[in-house]
Amino acid sequence: MNLVLLSGGSGQRLWPLSNEVRSKQFIKIFHNEKGELESMVQRIYRQIKAVDPDATITIATSKSQVSAIHNQLGENVGISIEPCRRDTFPAIALAAAYLKDVQGVGEEEPVVVCPVDPYVESNYFEALKTLSERAAVSPANLVLMGIEPTYPSEKYGYIIPTSKDSPSKVSMFKEKPTQDVAAQYIAQGALWNGGVFAFKLGYVLNRAHELIDFVDYDDLFDKYETLTKISFDYAVVEHEPEIEVIRFAGTWADLGTWNTLTEALDSRAIGKAIFDDTCENVHVVNELNVPILCMGLKNMVVSASPEGILVSDKEQSSNIKPYVSALDNQIKFAEKSWGSFRVLDVQDGSMIVKVTLNPGQRMNYHSHQFRNEVWTVIAGEGRTIVDGMEQKIRVGDVITMAAGCRHTVIAETELQLIEIQLGKEISVHDNQKYELEQ
Repeated sequence: MNLVLLSGGSGQRLWPLSNEVRSKQFIKIFHNEKGELESMVQRIYRQIKAVDPDATITIATSKSQVSAIHNQLGENVGISIEPCRRDTFPAIALAAAYLKDVQGVGEEEPVVVCPVDPYVESNYFEALKTLSERAAVSPANLVLMGIEPTYPSEKYGYIIPTSKDSPSKVSMFKEKPTQDVAAQYIAQGALWNGGVFAFKLGYVLNRAHELIDFVDYDDLFDKYETLTKISFDYAVVEHEPEIEVIRFAGTWADLGTWNTLTEALDSRAIGKAIFDDTCENVHVVNELNVPILCMGLKNMVVSASPEGILVSDKEQSSNIKPYVSALDNQIKFAEKSWGSFRVLDVQDGSMIVKVTLNPGQRMNYHSHQFRNEVWTVIAGEGRTIVDGMEQKIRVGDVITMAAGCRHTVIAETELQLIEIQLGKEISVHDNQKYELEQ
């Protein structure tokens, strides 16, 4: 099975855990079979491999998410990197060119495209296999998954099939309706549109060539910033007369708000939390190393991270976006391909950061023009290279780098540093990378 997982968004609706580089799919809030916390992307990747160990998985994402994907899924996962955000049609077109020209997938092979972040169980991925198998033999050019609705939702578009068969031809599509209109659609046998498409690779490549002037993957990548923002639905689906839909009646949820997310959590507390006996329907997600005490709360969500604290009625939490947009959202936690960092303190002229490197990983060899840095090792062992000079480091060692100095750190075990940045202009853009001579 060839799967393309669409991974986008900035995740403002799950503030303070999500930000521009840490979308909701990277937040570790679910327990796996070993009792360890995992994110949505880790959960869905594990579920796919359990159903189809040989599945070819490609994640279509923006370059700001690549480090987090490598951190959580490893270096071997296929990634189609969007140079900038251009909506789902350009993203799928680029991923299709990537599959053909980079991965060597044949144009007659079926491909399934789906979001990276639905909350589903293993039967969803069995259904994706069925979708793929149908796309390989169907006379239709597109085969969609239609979710059996459990209530008249205003949040989803609707697919109206011509019959109750599965597969069935599609009669029409409807945009997100009011609740009353949604109930009428459901009475007609309508299905939720979960954004899941299957097709032969050559079909989407041909449609892409009709709408975009490009030669191959490299050419499309170079032209990506010039492409018009348009969804796959508008560019392809609405103009295709030959479409089938296959019904899916299993667990499926879009965890796009705190209200829907807490419904899927298997514990009422992630992190340190205490509840008194009068709390009802209260969830806490706490990434700080201090306890949160809840007393007398009902139907509430409390979430804390280095970027802020949310205390909200669950229903009202869906209205969070305009308030978060008005905040000065400096990123204070992010996962990188080599590990992660967490901002501990920010002052005029200084910043203190806790840096964690995974075993065997290293930072880029880099320098800063406008700031000095001091590293203090608080856990683990490794090596630093400063202006070409290498030395071993362990707990208690202090390394000082002046502005302009080229430096990197290499972790032999898990390595934790306290990094103090000193300078009048402290910015993420003050970062010059170099090749490291071995």
